[in-house]
Amino acid sequence: MNKLFLFITILYVSLCCRGVYAQNAGERGITVEEMFSLADRNSKTLQPFVTMMEEAVQSVKMAKNSRLPDINASISLSFLGDGVLLDRDFSNSMNAPIPHFGNNFALEVSQIIYAGGVVNSRIEINRLQEKMAALSLESERDKLRFMLVGYYLDLFKQKNLARVYEQNIVLTRQILADIKARYTEGVSLENDITRYELQLSNLELQQTRIGNAVAILNRNLVTMLGLPEDTRLRPDTSLVSRSMPLEGMSHWRDQALRYALSLRQTSLVVEMNRQQEQVTKSELLPQIAFFANNHFDGPITIEVPPMDKNFNYWYAGVGVKYNLSSLYKSNKSVKRSKLETRRAMQQYEDIKEQTDLAVRADYIRYAEAHEQLHVQMKNVELARQNYAVVYNRYKNGVALIADMLDASVAKLSAEQQLVNACVNIIFHYYKLLYISGTKSIS
Repeated sequence: MNKLFLFITILYVSLCCRGVYAQNAGERGITVEEMFSLADRNSKTLQPFVTMMEEAVQSVKMAKNSRLPDINASISLSFLGDGVLLDRDFSNSMNAPIPHFGNNFALEVSQIIYAGGVVNSRIEINRLQEKMAALSLESERDKLRFMLVGYYLDLFKQKNLARVYEQNIVLTRQILADIKARYTEGVSLENDITRYELQLSNLELQQTRIGNAVAILNRNLVTMLGLPEDTRLRPDTSLVSRSMPLEGMSHWRDQALRYALSLRQTSLVVEMNRQQEQVTKSELLPQIAFFANNHFDGPITIEVPPMDKNFNYWYAGVGVKYNLSSLYKSNKSVKRSKLETRRAMQQYEDIKEQTDLAVRADYIRYAEAHEQLHVQMKNVELARQNYAVVYNRYKNGVALIADMLDASVAKLSAEQQLVNACVNIIFHYYKLLYISGTKSIS
């Protein structure tokens, strides 16, 4: 597609779409960018994903708490009963008075010094999960926006079709009036009137269906955007001339490799599995921790007779803990973690291939839509010329009413296809943005 063809396309589509809508009471003009902004603020579909993102942020903060020391404090008050002294054969029992008021206060502090990297790996996993939540929000937002674009363009198309049918209804009524006048002069048949009345009836029925489709699409958009129910949306006609880039297939393939959400999500899964491998391997390593304790107890019951005094003591040190069973258990867990990572990498390669195929297919459809527009522009020109020629011949009595009907149907069909071609270019452009993950859609 050269620049000359692009210029002709934009010029023609802009002209054919100019004046499509009149500013009616209760209507609101809206651009695609405004629609996206409203959806971000008001869509209920995105709210759970926003909350999920906030949860992921809190999970990272909780994981970082593992780096902080554990501090435990306890205090208790108790009533101690008197003891009993007995011989080994349970004879000669005697009462052993004990101070009845007991108290205990303990303060314990521990700090992990080394745990085989498990703490950092778990923090990193939570960070990756936070990124995954952000990508899930972005993915859902793009799905919603692509759905809105579909509704928006369909509304655009239906309103243009309504204009096409309105123009053809006006022409049909003019011809019908002309036929009736000629019938009164005796130069036309009653069957000709019947056939054109049937044509007019079918056009009016289709116009009603288009009106119903417009109402349904308008209600869907208004609801999803959180606008008042009585709002009637008016799409931006300049969208057509702003959505025809010159980039080739290689550009879209490069964009997909860099930004496609499915690839970015799968890449994060690979990274999370690698971090999980580190967590599993850490089970084969010892844990080293610093600890300190202080105890304040009373009375001292280890003496006989007990001493009604408080006893405070403390200690600190470094401890090493090793799970010996990990020597014959963890090797299987490590192998499974490696298999999970391999599976995630295989899924990444598969999604990469499928994304590339999808981009290629949609780019071909995008290029085809440009060609279709070029053909439909020519078809409309020919259909209108044919209609004018047949109409003149009919007025001069050298063409049949059947010829007029055929010319009317051909003209209507060509104009319908031109409207569809205008919209198809925009739709396939946004689909390329959606599949490739290009930032332009967001």
